[in-house]
Parts: sequence; structure tokens; C-alpha cells
Amino acid sequence: MKTVAFVPIKMNSQRVPHKNILPLGKHSLAWYIFDALNKVKGIDEIFVYCSDEAIKEYIPDNVTFLKRDPYLDGNEVKGFEIYERFIREVDAEVYVLSHATSPFVSSQSIQTALDHILSGENDSAFSAKKIQTFLWDHSGPLNYDPNDVPRTQDLSPVFAEVGAFYMFRKEVFTEMRRRIGKNPFIQVLDDIEGVDIDEPAEFEFARMIAEFKNI
Repeated sequence: MKTVAFVPIKMNSQRVPHKNILPLGKHSLAWYIFDALNKVKGIDEIFVYCSDEAIKEYIPDNVTFLKRDPYLDGNEVKGFEIYERFIREVDAEVYVLSHATSPFVSSQSIQTALDHILSGENDSAFSAKKIQTFLWDHSGPLNYDPNDVPRTQDLSPVFAEVGAFYMFRKEVFTEMRRRIGKNPFIQVLDDIEGVDIDEPAEFEFARMIAEFKNI
């Protein structure tokens, strides 16, 4: 079963300028997700999907560079269009979509999720944080009765998607037009693995983690 991993990267990020190539520990931010993917068994090829060949200086040598249309770097372009373009260009039976903004996700978490798809147990998988606490929205409490407050461990957990990875069989994307199928496996990440960098403060937090972990 041919499996490819791809990491869409644009060099002109807005909220944290050039964040994907900024130094984090001994490497660039982008380097870490490729290092994790390289350690996963069952992935046949790993791609960086980027409009600028300069990205090759910041990632491992064995990653395949696939030049994408600069149009896809536009701020109004949705992720779905980027993924669709890649899938048109690279045929596979299973796709592993990962993001450079999750530098601490482990190869073991990726491996566990992929094994569930390759075994046929699930048609897709995604990374998530488990939330098991008292939740509210503007209309009131979502998961408990304030007149009969349960123990937190008795609450039903909810899961927040984390952009570290999504995996899916090709038909999930081409037929259902989405990246999570009808029978997904949820890979829960711990607080460090689940760090996702979108804002300057999150990048500084990641730098502190890298220093603490001596990366």
C-alpha cells in the first residue's frame, strides 16, 4: 500500500515572519517534522510542498522537494485546495499530511496512527489533545449540570484537533472531500507534542521547551 507523507510550507508566513525556517534549537522549525516522519515505518516517500526551492536548505536531504504554484501561497487560499493540488500530482493509497508548526510530535505517535490505517482498522487518523474538564459556551455549560457537579474524571472527554498530522486513504479525500473519514483513529498527544506554533508567543514557548529538552 503506497503511502506518502507531505508537508505544505510557505515561506511568507504572516503572523510569525519566516517562521518555518527560523532556528529552533540546533535546526530550523521545519526540520523537526521531517525528522519525525523519517523514523516512521511504512512511509514510502516524504515530500515538502513549497513554491521556493530555498526550503531545501532547512530540511533533511532525503526529503523530496515538489514545487507548488506560488498562487497557493496566497493568504486567502484554504488548506483544502493545497491538499487537493498535491494529491493530483502525487498518487498514493494513503496520505500523511503533516505541518511544520508542530515540532515536538513524536515519530511513535505518527507510527501508531499510521498502523491503524495500514491494518485496515480505520480509514483515517488525526492528532488531538484530550480535554476532560468543565466546558462552557455563551449559552451555558456544555458537559455537566451545575446543580450536580461530577468529578472531572467522570466527564466524557472531548478532543481538539491538532495540526501535527492528518492521515487518510485516498478515497476519503477524493470521494468524501475531506481529510477525516467516517471511522477515524484519534491519536492523543501530550501537552508538549501538541504544541502548535501560529503566534509569536507560541514560538517563544517552543524555544523554551527546546532549551529545556536540550534539543
